[in-house]
Amino acid sequence: MNELKDVLTIGRYLKNKFGEKIYKVPISISGFTCPNIDGTVAKGGCSFCENDSFSPNLQEKKTKFKLNPRINENPYLDNQLKQLEMQFNATKQRLQNKFGTKKFIVYFQSFTNTYAPIATLKALYEKALSFENVIGLSIGTRTDCVTDEILDYLVDLSKDKEIWIEFGIQSFYDETLVNINRGDTADNMRYWIKRSKEKGLNVCGHLIYGLPKETQEMMLETFRQTVELKVDSIKFHPLYVVKNTLLTNEFKKGRFTPISEELYIDTVVKSIKNLPENISIQRITAGINDSTLLSPDWCRDKHTQMKNIRLALEKEGFNY
Repeated sequence: MNELKDVLTIGRYLKNKFGEKIYKVPISISGFTCPNIDGTVAKGGCSFCENDSFSPNLQEKKTKFKLNPRINENPYLDNQLKQLEMQFNATKQRLQNKFGTKKFIVYFQSFTNTYAPIATLKALYEKALSFENVIGLSIGTRTDCVTDEILDYLVDLSKDKEIWIEFGIQSFYDETLVNINRGDTADNMRYWIKRSKEKGLNVCGHLIYGLPKETQEMMLETFRQTVELKVDSIKFHPLYVVKNTLLTNEFKKGRFTPISEELYIDTVVKSIKNLPENISIQRITAGINDSTLLSPDWCRDKHTQMKNIRLALEKEGFNY
């Protein structure tokens, strides 16, 4: 039997670089939002997104105050800094108790984590980097919410820290971006991903498979274009329907059918077979097992998803 080829996961990448396991600590700071939620480019957010369902650490979910880059002052900054420290310490303790983890990357996960005044961003990022045994940051955002000033600041931080910027690409088809109320364009995404790479930043692209009206060929074309942009890492997500989203209505009216597990796995396997060896994988699937999930049921069981994906990859000669 031929030896399986290891997929370059982010865990393997970081262990190769730092000589030990590094764990990401997800952080969700109240007050952050997105420009397609607050009306700047759209209202209602992405059609699939109910951000609380993706944000286990999110506190004070009903906060009325929302950040944007145009405000002059942030009266809640002290509270946000306290949230950051509390969430980090709680998750760090759990990881240390369970895995004996010693080094961490702080992951600003929920909403758009560059959509705020630069002074607020600097205060939060530098606070995170001040925590003991934190070796870097990973910052989730949108390509229409970065500027050269923000990117140059991150480049400066990256001189002695592991800094990643994570862009929600989802699709490179403009008609899909309109369908999901993204409020961004494929050309703009390409521009800022290229810009980030030109400046030397580590870039992770998030792709969603199963978006409305997309064929497998379209999903794989988005993957191909993402690779062509020379990103450093990719996250794959299946599209699932949760309550209280724009997509909920389409699903209930029979206008949207979620991707099957078979098609999702086949698309991910085809992607990984064509993945350059230097690009890592940060996530290969996603799901949620609570009452907010409407469909598909296969997204409830992450353990079974991972088992099935690993088996499919093994048949193609890969070890995930």
